[in-house]
Amino acid sequence: MGRPRSPWAQEYQRRPEYVWGTEPTTFARRIAEMLPGGRVLDLGCGEGRDAVFFAARGFRVTGVDVSAAGIGKARRLARAAGVRVRWVVADMGRSLPRGPYDLVFSCGAVHYLPRRVRDRIFPRWQAVTQPGGLHGHIVFTDREVYVEKGEIVEYFRPGELRNYYGDWEVLEYEESAIACAQDGTPHRHSVAQLIARRG
Repeated sequence: MGRPRSPWAQEYQRRPEYVWGTEPTTFARRIAEMLPGGRVLDLGCGEGRDAVFFAARGFRVTGVDVSAAGIGKARRLARAAGVRVRWVVADMGRSLPRGPYDLVFSCGAVHYLPRRVRDRIFPRWQAVTQPGGLHGHIVFTDREVYVEKGEIVEYFRPGELRNYYGDWEVLEYEESAIACAQDGTPHRHSVAQLIARRG
């Protein structure tokens, strides 16, 4: 086996604090307003901040991450918030917890999957989504590339994320750039953000 594609699992283990903090992302907040409730699959959930937020909003949540250290922190965060989440330590490109789901969500994780894996896993994620359910994803694109901590990213091409949803209703799609300094150096990442509904 080669080195892991994402370095963040090591960071979750190395750093006692929450690497990404404990407050939910703006993206998770936005999507939560679009659904009355139901089951959520949080892919690449890391230390659990969005999964715990969805659970606190009354969703039944399954959080999947390859990092046992990240899931350990997520469990502590859920306990502190007084919510229950089903945590799964697994590779999101291989393991798929049984659905159906009303929301399949990922924020900054899917670009670590090789494209050949994405081509087969997106249809599987879509198949376990309820009619009328949503998908929400933020991924890195190749317009602005900055490599953090030796990570291996299979950057999405412009429009590629949207192309996975040709037969869905795309509610929002945007390509932009975000500021970051997670490795101590100010930089930017280009991203694509999508929210789509299954018909």
